[in-house]
Amino acid sequence: MICNLLLVDDHSLIRAGVRALVMDIPGYAVIGEANDGAQLVELVERLNPDIVLLDISMKNTSGLDALQQLKRVRPHSKVLILSMHTDPALIMQALESGAHGYLLKDTTANELEHALKALRNNERYLSPAIAHTVINQALTRAQRHRPDPAQPQAPAHNLTARQLEILRLIVRGKSTREIANGLSLSIKTVETHRAQIMKRLQIHDVAGLVLFAVREQIISLDD
Repeated sequence: MICNLLLVDDHSLIRAGVRALVMDIPGYAVIGEANDGAQLVELVERLNPDIVLLDISMKNTSGLDALQQLKRVRPHSKVLILSMHTDPALIMQALESGAHGYLLKDTTANELEHALKALRNNERYLSPAIAHTVINQALTRAQRHRPDPAQPQAPAHNLTARQLEILRLIVRGKSTREIANGLSLSIKTVETHRAQIMKRLQIHDVAGLVLFAVREQIISLDD
């Protein structure tokens, strides 16, 4: 089955380049394009794409404003941010606004394919190139609310050792397949663990998992 994509970027050359990359990936097709975030909601409702590839910096309506509008109207729409920006605050804002993934515009065709597959499989994707940046931003936020170290704190989770191991890999931006290969597990087993992690923590997005992992000192910048 073909996975239909909607491409939103105000640079025609960028759209042409992404469209060319998508054409070389089996199972995907660009069914619509827009050069302004203001058109996003109307196009999504009319074309019903499986995934929206959305730029952040655009004329008139920005990608983040358009994303927030889209999530109010169609909260389950899958959105992959495709941007040149590596500012950690901007990345976190995109994830917290409902983006399912964040990919840099200098990405390779191989990484674009990994990101699209992740979203197609109801996963989240964070470019490995910015995973450290997101963790750093999350650490900064967590330190503002860090409890008194003199007071013993009980763990705020009930995760097994294996689940903690998988959580660390998730927040570093590893895909399900990469985790499975690295731990010699089946993809199905990793998916089961991921679902259990999110259910136990009541967290259902990458930004939330990163914040939790840093706050609970499950992961640090030195990992």
